Amino acid sequence: MVGGFLDLLHKQFIFAQLSARLILYAWQQGYKVTLGEAWRSPETAQLYAKEHKGIADSLHCSRLALDLNLFKNDALLTQSQDYLFLGDFWESLSDESEGIKCIWGGRFKTLDCDHFSIEHNGIQ
Repeated sequence: MVGGFLDLLHKQFIFAQLSARLILYAWQQGYKVTLGEAWRSPETAQLYAKEHKGIADSLHCSRLALDLNLFKNDALLTQSQDYLFLGDFWESLSDESEGIKCIWGGRFKTLDCDHFSIEHNGIQ
């Protein structure tokens, strides 16, 4: 911890723990998930940014973002409204007094409903 704020490593520890809670919550609500992209190389982030499929400063590169594939009755759900309950739960895990702000991509200008991250250095 630096100056009362969590450094990257400690945010990564917390992100991993909160991701586990998110996955368990989905299962408790009767849904199943598979893991999408978690870590992303900087080179891939640059390529995605050029293709308008992400940003070059992606939190996936910092191990602070995860994409989850959500299923109900073995059918893949792809609509933002399908993920709303998970997004709400994820955001409720925020503890801004500790420097943890959980961000759901379903609230982005360009929807990314399967994206869950922790803000770091102003990046979501």
